[in-house]
Formats: sequence, structure tokens, C-alpha cells
Amino acid sequence: MVKIMDIRDLARTDVLDYQQLVSSLREYSKPRDRIGALLAEGSLIRVRKGLYVLGERYRRAPLSREVLANLISGPSYVSLDYALSSYGMIPERVADVTSVTMGQSRRFTTPFGVFTYRAFSPGRYVPGVRWAGEGDTRYLMASPEKALVDKVWTDKRFSPAKLADFEAYLFDDLRLDEGQLASLDWERCDAIGQAFASRKIDMLLRFLARRQGDRQ
Repeated sequence: MVKIMDIRDLARTDVLDYQQLVSSLREYSKPRDRIGALLAEGSLIRVRKGLYVLGERYRRAPLSREVLANLISGPSYVSLDYALSSYGMIPERVADVTSVTMGQSRRFTTPFGVFTYRAFSPGRYVPGVRWAGEGDTRYLMASPEKALVDKVWTDKRFSPAKLADFEAYLFDDLRLDEGQLASLDWERCDAIGQAFASRKIDMLLRFLARRQGDRQ
């Protein structure tokens, strides 16, 4: 009988897809039955259809929810509120892992929390995305500049009529950290803004540039 440790030894990481599981259970005529038994005993945990995680006692390292976010729906990268919180740009701790995808906007409730995805066109998806983490826990995440632009662009509650509207939105509503804001890479901001080709984002960048100029 193939045991969970056999599967663990064959797998490179603690997160497996269905094909990896079936490959490790090839001696079974009905591998789904064995997968069901492993799920029932808690040796495997189903994240979503076709994606599984080893049970906690069998994992080689703490589970990265950011890695899971990249895998649950892809291509995708971690961004928006979760990324802003991770960078210390906003004070709130964000429980849901928020991502941007080139697929469909979706929401997944899993044993490891809620994962939400906002759909972007390819042109707006690419600029400002980078690798984070290390080793087997590397994942795609928005840069601070991209996370902020993504948030402003997707926030339908905010429709600025003039540059001054950004003052209350950024510092009263989002409660952005002014020190973190001043440390943004302005060349990266401009490159991201050009890719968005959006009046709203153009206004954001003009506001940030004016604010930066006032501080100098």
C-alpha cells in the first residue's frame, strides 16, 4: 500500500496537483479511492479541485499562502490589499489573500482561508510584477508601486474629479503610510502608469509626483 510518506518522498514540494498524486499511485487501478482515503484520514488536504497539500504533520516547511494563491488560479500574482499590508503600506492586517489574474475574477474559500482574484488585461497585468520568497516558497507578487496602482484602479468606490481628491482617499480612507509612499520607485510608477493608459492612474501619478515635489 502506498502511504503518505511514499507520496511525500516522490514529491518535490508539499503542494501537489492531481497528476502528481495519480503518478505516485500508479499501482492502484482506482487511484481516486486511495486519494479519498488519504483525505479522510487528514494525510492530504484538498485546497480546490485538482490541488492538494500534505497534512500538517507531514509538511517539510510552513505552508505559504502566497504560493497557494499563485497555484489556486493562474496565471496570477499577489497584489491589492494583501500586498499593501505585507509591505506595511497600510496598517490593517488583511486576512484574505488578494491577487490579480489574467483569468476570471473569482473567489475561493479553502481550508487555508479565502483567496480572491481580480481579472486584468495582459497589458495591465505584466509591469511591476516580481518574484518574492525563496527556495520552494517563491511566488509572484506585485511590487509596492504595482500593488498601489492595482488597488486604486480596481477600487470602484473612488472616482476622483480632481487631484486634491487623492489626499483624503490615500491618507484617510486607505491610511497609506507616508514614509512608505515617499520611498516608491518613481520610474517604476511611470512605467506601470503607461501600461494602464487610464485617466484615474494618470491622476494618481500626477498627485504623487506633486506631493513628492512639495517634500523636496
